[in-house]
Amino acid sequence: MRFLFLLLCCCSLQFAQAQTNISFASKVTFPNQELANIWGFTLGTSEYALVGGYDSLIIIEVTSPTAPVRRVSINHPNSDWHEIRTYSYNGIHCLYEVSEGGGGILIANLGSLPGTVTSKFYTAAGQIPGGLSVGSAHALQVDETKGYLYVYGSSLYNGRALIFDLTPDPYNPTYVGYVNTAFSTTNHNYIHDGYADNDMMYAGHIYGGFFSIINTSSKSTAPPSLSSVITQNTPNNFTHNTWRNGNYLFATDEKVNSFLSAYDISNTGNIKFLDKIQSNPGSNSIVHNTYIKDNYAITSWYTDGITIVDVSRPDNLVQVGNYDTYPSGSGSGFNGAWGVYPFFNSGTLIVSNINGASFTSGEMWVLTPTYQRGCYIEGLITDAATGNPIADATVELLNASNQVVLSTTSAPLNNGQYPFGEYKMGLLQSGTYTFRVTKVGYQVYTTSISVSNGILTATNAALTSTSAPVELVRFDVESDKNTAQLAWETASEINNKGFYIEHSQDANTWTTLGFQEAKGDVQRTTSYQFKTETLESGLHYFRLRQVDLDGKVNYSQARSVDIQYRPVFAQLRPNVVSDYCEIVINTDQHAPVSIAICNAAGQIVEQVASVEVEETLQMPLTISHLTPGTYYVRIQQGQYVQMLSMLKR
Repeated sequence: MRFLFLLLCCCSLQFAQAQTNISFASKVTFPNQELANIWGFTLGTSEYALVGGYDSLIIIEVTSPTAPVRRVSINHPNSDWHEIRTYSYNGIHCLYEVSEGGGGILIANLGSLPGTVTSKFYTAAGQIPGGLSVGSAHALQVDETKGYLYVYGSSLYNGRALIFDLTPDPYNPTYVGYVNTAFSTTNHNYIHDGYADNDMMYAGHIYGGFFSIINTSSKSTAPPSLSSVITQNTPNNFTHNTWRNGNYLFATDEKVNSFLSAYDISNTGNIKFLDKIQSNPGSNSIVHNTYIKDNYAITSWYTDGITIVDVSRPDNLVQVGNYDTYPSGSGSGFNGAWGVYPFFNSGTLIVSNINGASFTSGEMWVLTPTYQRGCYIEGLITDAATGNPIADATVELLNASNQVVLSTTSAPLNNGQYPFGEYKMGLLQSGTYTFRVTKVGYQVYTTSISVSNGILTATNAALTSTSAPVELVRFDVESDKNTAQLAWETASEINNKGFYIEHSQDANTWTTLGFQEAKGDVQRTTSYQFKTETLESGLHYFRLRQVDLDGKVNYSQARSVDIQYRPVFAQLRPNVVSDYCEIVINTDQHAPVSIAICNAAGQIVEQVASVEVEETLQMPLTISHLTPGTYYVRIQQGQYVQMLSMLKR
């Protein structure tokens, strides 16, 4: 066993990372052992952290958040992936853990804590038809209402969900079947993670980019009818985990620049996307796991640490807490916070960091949150003369120093999120602000509003027209791989010469990309489009310079788009290895991909392969012959190159 234990307890003043409504209690460091997910367990008044380490499961008592105490460690297969859940029934308290390292399901009886823990590995051998047994698996969830264990992403049935009965004896489960979905694309049947309760499964199909909702009251292996399997794509089309909260479902996409997203599932025949939110817009952090407690979403974001989001109004998500548990790094890497457990009665949060300041050492952070509701500002923007809703008006909140602290736009027609002309936004800090609405062709609207935590401040605005000859009602910019697609509409045009399309990378210096000639004097909706040439990765700004026939100029509001086109998205699992690892490549282009190993200086030391990839490739990579040290796996498709760091033990 490689387990070492180092406890650091100190006041939060010793840490300078960003934090709001969350304070530091203590930190446990595990030298030379990275961590996977974390879970919690309560026995009487004692609270325990269940930590998935690389080679062992460690149980640490956190009843006193500032003084964690190691109680038990259990050997398990070496792996960078371990997921843990618990279930109590008839006085029996059990832990369940699965791993991509194999070995089946680790089951431990926690009823004797803080003393000895009895454990075993369960493979369901002899219970699964065809002589099959459970080996590796990625994740799991317990339906506590009905007493069933769901195992996801196993080595059986292409990763479909396996189901085990935990009643009447949680320590001795019984295999009862698997959910035999029949999506036409094989890897879409793979379930990476999911939520299950009361015979309903909410599964994250990571390679399909959607979640599914399936009634599992029949535990047979008969394929469910596709008409009864409800599906919904998520913003980044890489659905990692889900968590249900009443009539709402929340999902995460494990991708760069990703989102926590919210859905109304009260009518599964008409699922409605409600809102999405990021930990820190522009940071490119990757979201991982979210859990819901008391209408708060507590979420891990790898390099950004954890966030608390007020989801009491799921169509207006407001971040009300955050703590960066990975101050030594930022950006799009798979380092930092893997998971967070928020369900202790004490309110204590425990966070598992894959690694910390030391690349090979995992960390458990013990934190104390303060839960506070956001301030919600919502309303409708209309034309004062006609009463009609106005799309794409810029709605801002300014502080006493006249600085913009919050900004959004009113919804366009058929937006699919908010009704036409409506806006919704929120912030944590209560107080008095200037409410400002701007729209080309209208006078600027301002008023003073006071907002309070937990209170909806309904604020409408009726804008007065300036009788501009051109009424711009919509201007959108979207990324299209490594280009930008601009689209705009006017409600009417008089004496319009046309539109110059202007571009900037700093929102200050503008260049002209092209010109769109006007379509004549009209009193109806007129649409225009413009597609840019290839753009480099990064944030780009666009605006329209509308010119009248008499030379008068009007500018649109600027729109931004983040170009982060990757023809290839590759992952290395794990990236701290001894003998072999696995490369997972996803691409939207059917083209040759070259794979090579480079040394720390970026020089190629071994050309591994050149392969054709169509959608997804999973390929083992043997590195036992390499000397210990830092390497990079170089993935190239055409001109695009991605370098994945790897530490050879």
